[in-house]
Amino acid sequence: MSSLTNPMFQDAEAARLHLESVLWPDGPTCPHCGNCEAGTIALVAGVKRSHRAGLRYCNACKPQFTVTVGTVFERSHIPLNKWLLAAHLLAASKKGISSHQLMRMLGVTYKTAWFMAHRLREAMKEGSVLLGGAGRIVEADEM
Repeated sequence: MSSLTNPMFQDAEAARLHLESVLWPDGPTCPHCGNCEAGTIALVAGVKRSHRAGLRYCNACKPQFTVTVGTVFERSHIPLNKWLLAAHLLAASKKGISSHQLMRMLGVTYKTAWFMAHRLREAMKEGSVLLGGAGRIVEADEM
């Protein structure tokens, strides 16, 4: 069980590193072509100030990607640590959690909390492949 004081819930960089360790235990994998060879995937982040943290480049198929591509966190301006905290709160609450409660706990607007809750609930639906990825199992207790 994760504590709410865990750094992945407090810092976006720690959240990104945690997500990378969970989704890419054997190193980064290109979400576009499935390439996972260590020599063909380069870390781009840090080359320019405009590059976002964790940005990678696949030499096999040529696109840039981060760990959030292909997940519910993709194309969101909400910090990753707030996403992980929202997912933890939704999964840990026995009777569910309202968007108003998420709004108060995360310090975001109601519209943002509603958006996050719906995206996470959609990913948790039976037959959905957004949360764990295709062919991967996500376990939830008492959900």
